[in-house]
Order: sequence, then C-alpha cells, then structure tokens
Amino acid sequence: MSGQELVKRQRGHKARLELTCDQSALLDEQASAAITLWNCLHAYWTHFPGRRPTPAQADQAIRQARTDFPFLAALPAQAAQAVLKTYRQAWENFFNPDHPARRPTFKSKKNHPRLAVDVPQVRNMRIVRLSTGWGALTLPMVGRVRFRWTKDLPGVGKNSPAGKVTGGRLIKDAFGWQMVFRTETLLAPACVHPGPQVGIDRGINVALALSDGTMREHGDWLTSGEKEHLRRLEKKSARRRASRPKKTRPSHRERRTYDQIARLRAKAKRRAIDWQHQTTTELADTFGVIKVEKLPIANMLRSAKGAVGAPGKNVSQKAGLNRSISGQAWGRTVTLLEYKSADRGGKVVEVPAPGTSQTCHRCGHRDPASRNATVFACVNPACGWVGHADTNAAININNAAGLVVSGRGDLGVTRSLKRQPPRAA
Repeated sequence: MSGQELVKRQRGHKARLELTCDQSALLDEQASAAITLWNCLHAYWTHFPGRRPTPAQADQAIRQARTDFPFLAALPAQAAQAVLKTYRQAWENFFNPDHPARRPTFKSKKNHPRLAVDVPQVRNMRIVRLSTGWGALTLPMVGRVRFRWTKDLPGVGKNSPAGKVTGGRLIKDAFGWQMVFRTETLLAPACVHPGPQVGIDRGINVALALSDGTMREHGDWLTSGEKEHLRRLEKKSARRRASRPKKTRPSHRERRTYDQIARLRAKAKRRAIDWQHQTTTELADTFGVIKVEKLPIANMLRSAKGAVGAPGKNVSQKAGLNRSISGQAWGRTVTLLEYKSADRGGKVVEVPAPGTSQTCHRCGHRDPASRNATVFACVNPACGWVGHADTNAAININNAAGLVVSGRGDLGVTRSLKRQPPRAA
C-alpha cells in the first residue's frame, strides 16, 4: 500500500450547539441578513439582463450594501462572500443542462425552509474537545460555543483520524441551531466488494423489498400518543388561524403551537433518516452490487388537480399517495446507498423502471392483470407463479441491465455525483 495513491473523501458531520438566548438571537440576525443579502444580490444581478456583473463588481456592491445598511453588518464578511459564491453557483447549476436546479429567485424569510449561515474559514474556529460528549468552537461575532461531541473530527485531538475540517455551515431547525462540519480525509482506494448482487424495489406497503426474498420494513415514525398530540395541535392551530383577522401576524400562542408542530414533525423525520442510515449501511456492507429502479420521483409527485377547464379525478387519493411516497424518501435512500457502496468498493446500478412490477420474473410474461395489490399471480397458464409483488419486482430489477451511478466497475456509463465548478462571469 506504500505506492498506492490515496483518494480524498469529503463528508459532513452535524453537531448540536448549546447556545444562550443572546447567542441564538445573534445567529437569527445573521441568518436574516444572509437572506436579505441574497435578495439584494438577485435584484442587482437581474438589473443587467444583457451583461452580468463580474465577481469584482458584485463584491464591491456587497461592501457598499454593508456600509449603507447597518443591519447587514450583523453578517460576518466571510459569510457574506459565501452568499455571493452560493448565488453564483446557483446560476451555474441553472444553466447546466445536466443539473435539475431551478432559476434563482428571491427568498422569503417567512417561507424559507430553514435559516443558514456559512462559516467558510476554519482557522478561526479553534475547535477543541472538552470531554467525552462535549466540544467547543468559536463562531464569528458570536463567541465561544459548546457543541455535542458525537463523532471524532479529523485533525482535532490526539486520537482523531487523519484529515482536516475545511469549513462549516450553521443551520437552524425545529430543535435549534446546529453546526455542519465539512471534513476531508485521505484514504486508500477501497477494494472491490466481494458481496453478491441484489435488486431492491422501493415501495409504500413495503419500504424495501430485496430480490433474495427478504424485506426491510419499519413502523410508524410517531407513537400513538405523539400522533394524537400532533392531531390536537393541528386542530388548535386551525382554530386560531380561522379566528385571527386576515393580513395580521399570528399571536405568540399561535406561534408556539406552530413550533410544537414543527418539533413533532422534525422528530419523525429524524427517526426516518436514522432508519435509512442504519438500513443502507447494512445493505452496503452485505452486497457488492445493488440495483434500483430509475424513478422519475418529481413527476410521480405531481398533483392531480388539473386545470379549471379540465379538473382532475381522484384528487384526494392522489394527494394521499403523494404523501406516502414523500414519507418514504426514495431518493434519499438511493443517495445514501451511492456513497456508502462506493466507500466499500461496491456500486449502485440504475435500471429502467417500466414493466418491472407487471412482468413475471419466471416466464417473462407481462400483463397488468397479474398484479393485485401486494400479490403477484402470473396469468400465463404455462407458469402460474404466485408470490409477493414487490419481491417479483425486485427480482426483475436484479435481472435487468442498467447504468452504474456510483462505485467501481464498468457495467455502464458512470455518472458524476459532483457539481460543476463555477465559471468566471
């Protein structure tokens, strides 16, 4: 291994921060300033439809805005430069035909999914480990902050893995502020995974059905008591929203109810992600080649409302199906499998989706009448195979040919998972 070239691996690690009320308020101000700066950049950028400003001109505009508007000075200068970099990257992704990004637009603090502030420079963080479960770092214009130490960071401490922390990003969710560390380590290339090949069918009744006949299932993400609590909170918020005059701000009680609802939903999401991480790790450790369907998930989640002149049918049923598909997070499952399989020398292969659930894996006869809910009964008189429909689809996926999307091997064209670097304006 002495002459073997090392490969660079970049990962993110999330840690919960322990903040005082004043520190949390400062981060809220920084996040609000970051959204305002994004909107100022977008207004400045779209003011020149024929010729976009150069990075130097945009940087000068940011400096002038921070001087003219004192509330923008709450955002550190490095974080303001990160907003500019992210904004330019958003345009690069939009003009890239291989990237699914939409056109950049204005952001609303009210409707923004989560507040975030970049910390691009790591040299001023001064990350140290205080005890078994706690660490400390320095945030710009905030001060010294403690965070939960749940995983060793590369390059921090004596027994830490070789590597370094390249930066971070502060993100606020329903439980408060957290730091996402960007880490970089050098590792030897993984050997080819010796495990077998498997096909996986992603479904609603069964989360993951494997071609070997096994299944990976989970229960409800919330307990019965938590579901009842969520139902009561949603009814309470609906009553208060109906009694409040239109175009008026919600009261503190109504906001507190919204926060309680957000925490319960965030708890369910955290449990779902934890199950996905454990399941995908077990699959990546066991199998060398994992085949999945190439599903157009965005098209599958389209609403069935239709237009005013041509209203859709079974709108409520389709809305319930969309919620079930979103709850399973099929795309996130494949994303986790991709990088975990690549780390272990395996690979993930995408195969065409049409026909996998309507074709008998034994005789190859295709007929929609063969499938009835979760039961597949081949209508071919010469076959007559009967079994679980998801297992039959997984076997068809395993037998199909596809394209490698990550990992080692040459089964097809390998798709790059990295974003295109920004070009000079």
